[in-house]
Amino acid sequence: MSILLNIKIGFFLAWRQIRRSNPWTTGLIVFVMILTFLNLVVVSGILVGLIEGSIAAYHAQFTGDVIISSLDNKAYIEGSPNIINILKDMPDVKSFSARYTSGSLVEANYQTKKETDKANTASAQLIGINPADENSVTGLSGHMLEGNYLTPNDYDKVLVGYFLLKQYVAIDSPDFQSLKNVYVGTKIRISVNGVMREVTVKGILRSKVDNVRRGIFMIDSEVKSLIGRDDGNVGQIAIVLKNGVDPIAFKQKLILAGIDKSAKVQTYADAQPQFLKDIVATFRTLGNFLSSIGLVVSSITIFIVIFINALTRRKFIGILKGIGINGQAIEFSYMFQSIFYALVGSIVGLILVYVVLVPLFVAHPINFPFSDGILVAPLGETLVRMALLIISTIIAGYIPSRMIVRKNTLDSILGRN
Repeated sequence: MSILLNIKIGFFLAWRQIRRSNPWTTGLIVFVMILTFLNLVVVSGILVGLIEGSIAAYHAQFTGDVIISSLDNKAYIEGSPNIINILKDMPDVKSFSARYTSGSLVEANYQTKKETDKANTASAQLIGINPADENSVTGLSGHMLEGNYLTPNDYDKVLVGYFLLKQYVAIDSPDFQSLKNVYVGTKIRISVNGVMREVTVKGILRSKVDNVRRGIFMIDSEVKSLIGRDDGNVGQIAIVLKNGVDPIAFKQKLILAGIDKSAKVQTYADAQPQFLKDIVATFRTLGNFLSSIGLVVSSITIFIVIFINALTRRKFIGILKGIGINGQAIEFSYMFQSIFYALVGSIVGLILVYVVLVPLFVAHPINFPFSDGILVAPLGETLVRMALLIISTIIAGYIPSRMIVRKNTLDSILGRN
């Protein structure tokens, strides 16, 4: 009962002091709490968002929700026509794109090349697609930098990723291959296993996904003839599921159907390169470290504010103790003040993060060379950080109040050390 009474008295004293305090001082402390909260959430969120943006792009622009690919020791998916028929009958599938894939060598300016000239060549992944199917899965037509998207009748046309072209990526390195003087309408030559085909560049693709920006896209019937495959076996099948369908559960359905015996079945998360996952973990650790510095700074700030406040009110504290107010109630009052500052700052910070910053980053992501950076702020993690801020602030408020309250009552009233 005495603890409950001390809490009630402490709450009364805290509320009375906050109401009578200088509004500018209160506003400044709350502002520090807001900045600390944003530091806890935003710094880590942006660092992780750099890589999450790349993962999201890989998901949306290449793998779909689930991707079926050839086994590591195979050049294609055996029994592809049967798998495609299974997918057509599955109600969870919204759309899918079957791709023919092969490594290729691309050459440009071969018509004017002299014997002493270095060949204008680059290695690229050749991807044969049904234009409509691919667009329904990855929205490829929305990534045209120049030119136009493929149609089913473009038998001698290709789309080229911009990272293969010198004019867009001026990297001066002997190990980085790119084509010079290639534009929309330029004729290039594609070689696959000694088979050569002359095609025209119909469009240039801009993407931050390596498979797209360093790929060459051609209609599937032409790639089939170029690689000499007439059995219908493809290299990849990217699948988009209907809303609400769990990719992991769908993957298990494919495995139960025995598809994993002839192909690799992965969700978009499984298909992410391991180095991206490692970078996410590293950046999250780095973000937490940087955020913890802000947490320490805010704790020190609250400590100083409460200590100075309690020190200047030392005589008043002594009088309160002299008339019978328990020292614990006075300590509770300063702890409640700390909670007030942290709670108000955190609530304002939550509003700024989820109402302003997250939508702003979605609409205007940070333009990095390898990704469109977003702000990643899962609500669960944000609430944990909010709790850490409040707890550290309570501790920072309790320690100085405890130091002052423990002083002798008469010394406090008379102002003696």
